[in-house]
Amino acid sequence: MKMLPIKNNVYYLGSKDINRKLFDQLIPLPQGTTYNSYLVVGSEKTALVDTMYPKKIHELIDKLDAEGIKKVDYIIANHGEQDHSGALPTLVAKYPDAKIVTNAKCKDIVQNLLHLDEEKFHVVGDGDELSLGDKTVKFILAPWVHWPDTMFSYLKEDKMLFTCDFLGAHYTKNDLFADYTDELVEAAKRYYAEIIMPFRNFAKKYTQMVKGMDVEIIMPSHGPVYDKPEFILNLYDLWTSDKVENKVVIPYVSMYESTKMLVDELATHLRAKNIDVKLFDLVNCDEGELTMELVDAATVVFGASMVLAGPHPAAVTAAYLVNAIRPKVKYYAIVGSYGWGGKLTETLESMLTIIKPEKLDYIVVKGKPTEDDLKKAADLAALIAEKHKALQAN
Repeated sequence: MKMLPIKNNVYYLGSKDINRKLFDQLIPLPQGTTYNSYLVVGSEKTALVDTMYPKKIHELIDKLDAEGIKKVDYIIANHGEQDHSGALPTLVAKYPDAKIVTNAKCKDIVQNLLHLDEEKFHVVGDGDELSLGDKTVKFILAPWVHWPDTMFSYLKEDKMLFTCDFLGAHYTKNDLFADYTDELVEAAKRYYAEIIMPFRNFAKKYTQMVKGMDVEIIMPSHGPVYDKPEFILNLYDLWTSDKVENKVVIPYVSMYESTKMLVDELATHLRAKNIDVKLFDLVNCDEGELTMELVDAATVVFGASMVLAGPHPAAVTAAYLVNAIRPKVKYYAIVGSYGWGGKLTETLESMLTIIKPEKLDYIVVKGKPTEDDLKKAADLAALIAEKHKALQAN
């Protein structure tokens, strides 16, 4: 196991975790993920930028040992979450003279998570610099992409930017540099949807900031290194914008096919009007794919059966998830079926406390939909098409 050279005495020490199936015990990982750590060797000092997920610490140590790295002066922590900071206790023990360089917020988080001594830290602020001799690291505070402690580290002479979680991807089909494929675009979009989209306005701000910097290489903490920064920056420029596509996402759950009849009828009429429709059966779907399709959808329609006096728990979870990830959807509606009564729409509505899309017509029927009920699906499709047309005109 060896370090991979990037350029000018900057090296990659990342680890692939292909067999990991869930991130944060929530997010499906079709490819697994990577944990990226970087070594910067200056003429006077050496810095390790971000560390490693605790279960992969041995791989980081093996690479350092294989290259004969006897001394590390600084360990830069751009973010305190343990997939990046988890190796700090081991590394501090291995390199007792090393200082953990981070901002005040990150220091507080790391101390709470890992119980490291106060004396081990060197706290930096926005715009502060750290000299490694012939290399200078400038620190840029970038809170809320996606935690309040995030910062970027900019290697000035080499025009290299370490962005931690920002601009990352759960992508393992490369060894170092991005392959710039459609598959990478999908992985980056999924990652953005699940991790960064709840903080879209902050991500938009920092995307524009990075685009205005002199950056030749972007080095995130998950996924590939970008030696063509415009690739990922242009994608983020689009995803963080207010622009939506002519798309309707329909997460639904149907116990006895009645709700599915309404969903299928609605989807048929929407597609007839050249609207892209993404259906997600909530019992079997990949939540990551659902969140990814919500990145640029104009409308979301929740479909739900009733369980006792409320909507099916899977529909409630979907509404909670949509609210939590904060997509830029402009409209929403609810369709569903009940057996004897209860509060289907009220419960789902109550989940949308953060996002405020415009409410369109609901279709809620008792039992199996009638022909008149199915006609309402056609009417709802016509209304959605009209709304989308108005968006495209603006």
